[in-house]
Amino acid sequence: MTDPISSHVLCDGDTQVTVLSLGCAVQDWQVAGRRVVLGYDDPEAYRENPGSMGLVVGRVANRTAEGRFALDGETWQLDLGNGPHHLHGGPMGLGKRNWKMEPEGPRAVRLSLHSPHLDQGYPGAVDFEVRLSLEGAALTWDMTAKPDRVTPVNLAQHLYFNLMGSGTVRDHALRLAASTYTPTGPDLIPTGEQPAVDGTRFDYRQSRRIDEADPDGEGYDLNFALDGTNGPAAELTSPDGMRLRLWTDQPGLQVYTCGFLKPHASPWPGVEHGNFAGICLEAQAFPNALNTPGFGSILVSPDKPYRQVTRIEIARG
Repeated sequence: MTDPISSHVLCDGDTQVTVLSLGCAVQDWQVAGRRVVLGYDDPEAYRENPGSMGLVVGRVANRTAEGRFALDGETWQLDLGNGPHHLHGGPMGLGKRNWKMEPEGPRAVRLSLHSPHLDQGYPGAVDFEVRLSLEGAALTWDMTAKPDRVTPVNLAQHLYFNLMGSGTVRDHALRLAASTYTPTGPDLIPTGEQPAVDGTRFDYRQSRRIDEADPDGEGYDLNFALDGTNGPAAELTSPDGMRLRLWTDQPGLQVYTCGFLKPHASPWPGVEHGNFAGICLEAQAFPNALNTPGFGSILVSPDKPYRQVTRIEIARG
């Protein structure tokens, strides 16, 4: 029998967020009655969810080349699920699991999951915990991982934002506190370089409409190296003034404009899923860091467990 999916609704003021036990998914996020994330109206749709919509993904988010890495002289082969590469923790990564859900009143919920040794090919057993808390218009992910040995961890929230509720996000304005980015090859694996954004369609240091920065509609599926300022790492503004601000302690932000998003199950009424239907702003460590010197270590240990704190506020500007 399949474990039933639990849900919990967080409420504060005019903000309401629905969280599912399956993959710690944010199924719905409404501000003053407007839905600001893409989602499916049936929680059962999240069992397949090819676009990882709304989930917490890992053990290692993003792409790991050929699903392979070396640790202490031993080569580990991870489960593949993105052609020849490993993506978002594997075909049955954390986002495909039904977590234990413990509501903490109307403004917080705690989710926990035990991942055993060799889960999706990863070394070590890890206890994961995600606490989602709503304060005013801001939702915070406080995510921890406690392993029993040295192992890689890199979690990310994978929400698809559309601050108008439907239509395209190309008319949204984006600002990123990122002076450099990590270009990729045709398979979307980073080359290892980190050039400046100056003079490119990746320069969002000042707020720019996406359609103006990217007039040919090439879209984005790319990691930006955050500058580490005290202010928001990212800001997204709709044409009518709804504004998202994101703060994080992570070094990178993957920006994805839904180039691979296809119709699946039943989206919210009046919403079509496709290219530019939403934008993901995924705070995380750099992709393929396990195989790229200079991208920083994502190894954690019993003495140095994993923690990420990311906060996203959505309100009228």
